[in-house]
Amino acid sequence: MNESPGLLPAATRLGRAALVVADLTATVEFYRDVVGLAVLNRESATTTLGAGGTPLLEVRHDPDASPRPDDAAGLFHTAFEVTSREALGDALERIRDRWELTGASDHGVSEALYLRDPEGNGVEIYRDRPRAEWPRDEAGDPRIGTWPLDLEAVAAAAGGDSSDAVPSGTTVGHVHLEVASLEAARSFYVETLGFDVKTSVPQAVFLAAGDYHHHLGVNTWNGRSSPVAEGHRGLEWFELVVPSNDALESIRTRLEGEGVSGTDLEDGLEITDSDGIRIRLRAD
Repeated sequence: MNESPGLLPAATRLGRAALVVADLTATVEFYRDVVGLAVLNRESATTTLGAGGTPLLEVRHDPDASPRPDDAAGLFHTAFEVTSREALGDALERIRDRWELTGASDHGVSEALYLRDPEGNGVEIYRDRPRAEWPRDEAGDPRIGTWPLDLEAVAAAAGGDSSDAVPSGTTVGHVHLEVASLEAARSFYVETLGFDVKTSVPQAVFLAAGDYHHHLGVNTWNGRSSPVAEGHRGLEWFELVVPSNDALESIRTRLEGEGVSGTDLEDGLEITDSDGIRIRLRAD
C-alpha cells in the first residue's frame, strides 16, 4: 500500500482547487448560493471560498481568458465532500431551488450529485458512506461502482430548515480530470507522483493515497486529445497536501530523480502532469 518507499504518504489529501473564469460575479454566487461555500476573502481579481474558515476554492477573474478548447485536457469536475447525508439533502434542496441537477449516482462508497457551474465547469457534491460499508476487492481495496441514486431518500434526509451553507468539515474530497492519454496520465500519477490505483473502468482510472476510494480520477471519455491550452478558462491548479515538511522534501527529491522539475512556491512547489495540468504540493 502507500507506506511503501516511493509512494505518497497515506495521509495525503486534497487541498484547494483554483479556477480561471470570465464572469467572477456569477461564478462566486453559484459556489456561494448553490454549492454552499462561504466567501472568505475578496481581492481585486481573486475570491476565495471555503467552509468552516478553511479555504477550498480560489476563483480568479480573467476577462481575456478564452473558453477551453473542445479537444483540450482539463477539469472533469471538482468534488466537494460534505459531512453527512443530511448535508447532501440540503445541497439537493439548494440545487432544485436555484440551479439544475445534471446527474446523480450511488457509487457504493458514496452518494453523489452532479451539476455544472455558470462557465461549464463540472461540480460534484457527495457524502461518503461509512468505510465499513464500502465495497472492496479481494485485496481489500475500495471499489467504485455506479448505480442510480435514490434522490427522494436523499431529499428526505435534509435538515428541514433550508440550509444555505455546507457544514464545517466540508472538503475538496477529490478532483477528476479529463486527459489526452490514459496511459500517460496513469504513468505520471502512479509511477512518478506515487498514487495507488484503486479502481479501473473503461477509459478511466481512480487513484488514491492510503485507503481512500479516490483522491483523483482521470478519464478519456470525451476524447480530449491535446494538452491544456494556455490562457484558457477552467482549472488553473489543484493542491495536494502531505502530512509533513519531511514528506514534502522526500517527494521533491524523488521527483527531481525522475526528471520532474518543479517551481518553488512560498509554501511548497508546483509541478505539471503529462497534460500540463498544474499541481501544487505543500505540507499540512
